[in-house]
Amino acid sequence: MKSEWVRAHTNIALIKYWGKENEELIIPMNNSLSLTLDAFYTETKVTFDENLKTDEFYLDDMIQDLAELEKVKTVLNIVRGKAGIKARAKVESHNHVPTAAGLASSASGLAALAGAASLAAGLDLSERELSKLARRGSGSASRSIYGGFAEWQKGTNDDTSYAVPIDDANWDIGMLFIVVNDKKKEVSSREGMLRTVKTSPFYQGWLNTLDADLSAIKDAIDQQDLHAVGAIAERNALKMHATTLGANPPFTYWSPDSMKAMDAVRDLREKGYSVHFTMDAGPNVKLICKQSQLAEIKSHLLKDFSESQLIEAKPGPGLHVVSKLSN
Repeated sequence: MKSEWVRAHTNIALIKYWGKENEELIIPMNNSLSLTLDAFYTETKVTFDENLKTDEFYLDDMIQDLAELEKVKTVLNIVRGKAGIKARAKVESHNHVPTAAGLASSASGLAALAGAASLAAGLDLSERELSKLARRGSGSASRSIYGGFAEWQKGTNDDTSYAVPIDDANWDIGMLFIVVNDKKKEVSSREGMLRTVKTSPFYQGWLNTLDADLSAIKDAIDQQDLHAVGAIAERNALKMHATTLGANPPFTYWSPDSMKAMDAVRDLREKGYSVHFTMDAGPNVKLICKQSQLAEIKSHLLKDFSESQLIEAKPGPGLHVVSKLSN
């Protein structure tokens, strides 16, 4: 058994995952597709120790409460079962992502945990097996096993629900994050999904359009058609957010600054840039644009947003071991 630091990067869904068919196994209602990015990531180390009385989870050097430990324990218990060990674990995690702000911290966090825990337990898991394991902690984490574009195939059970790589994204595509709020959100993704699936009359309409969106964006990725990729992703995100307005009680992840950011994207399009936006379950807005124009687009946005709110991102790598922690 060896304990090493494992790094996983966040991914941003271009075709959204919103709603579960099976809550316990985290089987989604639909396939989703994402781009893994270099800007945000989590580094995690797991140490199994016979002397520990209970599992311990430290995030950024602070011990976490039982509620935060639950997702972690789900993954640890599966690893212990696969490895035939009973030892409790110390989990140390450093998050280079604002937590629970709609910036995909759970995706990178649970993917890194899956990699670090399986390594520490002496398991030699394939990427597909790691994707299944990460999914049990957080659905979107299944996609952070891979670099570039990945598709989470919903499957029908624990063994058939996992992500697969689609394209290495080694072409002129990038993202620019407009961080309008990095605080913890009022309605968690888990609660938001549950409420929407159970009560929103718009939800079935959302599901009915997903296969067409997914097929179209995969064609666009294959052709490296940035404009089409962005347009499909923007439309898909807006449809997802519309379902929350129909929930009971209704809710939204948008803030006034989210609206300002969306308007800024439309202004950039009028200036001739190929730029579109997407949003997850949070107020922050992600721009899909040419990697070669990231600096230029950022300079346009500085009239409305501060330097610290604008973060450039390029396609990022899959799960990997790092020799030492980053600063």
